[in-house]
Amino acid sequence: MDLSIIIVNYNTRNLLRKTLESIYKNPTYRELEIIVVDNASSDGSQEMVKKEFPDVILIENKQNLGFAKANNIGIRIAKGKYILLLNSDTEVLKGTLDSCIDFLEKDEAKEIGILGCKVVLSDGKLDLACRRGFPTPKNSFFKIFGFAKLFPKSRFFAGYNLTYLDENQSYEVDSVVGAFMLIRREVIDKIGLLDEDYFMFGEDIDFCFRAKQNGFKVYYYADAKIIHHKRGSGRNLKVLSAFYDSMWIFYRKHYYDKYPKSLALLIFVTIKLIKFLKLVQTKIKNTFSERKKGHA
Repeated sequence: MDLSIIIVNYNTRNLLRKTLESIYKNPTYRELEIIVVDNASSDGSQEMVKKEFPDVILIENKQNLGFAKANNIGIRIAKGKYILLLNSDTEVLKGTLDSCIDFLEKDEAKEIGILGCKVVLSDGKLDLACRRGFPTPKNSFFKIFGFAKLFPKSRFFAGYNLTYLDENQSYEVDSVVGAFMLIRREVIDKIGLLDEDYFMFGEDIDFCFRAKQNGFKVYYYADAKIIHHKRGSGRNLKVLSAFYDSMWIFYRKHYYDKYPKSLALLIFVTIKLIKFLKLVQTKIKNTFSERKKGHA
């Protein structure tokens, strides 16, 4: 088996259908398997896969296990030489799969362990998460407090989203996004699975961090492209909470011992404060939205 595509799904039936259709409409000449790991969807996703895509391997979880744990379930049964983590809210374009694998095949020394392609949003703009620097304290500070957005062409300020680099060129980066992450089997054999401490968000950066620690390169490949419809599973309070929790989990695991403890305390308090404010803001928005629907 050349390629195993693993798609984690949670209540994105219609988007998942588009994702699967895009794979079959733009086939690779290589032998592949598609594994859908469903996190107890209630929107008919499982029934849709069984009826419309009988060749797909479907794993039906009894509860929402999160992104990392669900992907790991798929990875454990995957037979591919390469493993592609693909979001259920994406569309694969013509030639993307073959182009990416061809690129890795040319790397005879197998130095590149993880490959990400160019990911564009529904409006055609680049999904900035598809090529990133690690969230060091400096990069995180400039990102959170708007300096990166204010000076997007600055190598000093824009070290997280790398907006000073040409999105149409290919190069080594710190991290790519889990929406499209092509992994050599050798990487998983050496560093293990995704870290299940992350429920959602952060596990892709963590995986790339560990891969680089073990001598593998992470590459952004601009000559292949997918569309990412983003937030297919919504942005409810649990998802939002997981987003901010992942920031502290990453810092605690990889930077806690590298910087002064006083900085760790400051970062912890800042993350918790921003998380609290965002949750309150989202809850108020949801309340007004529900009331508006009720009066409609």
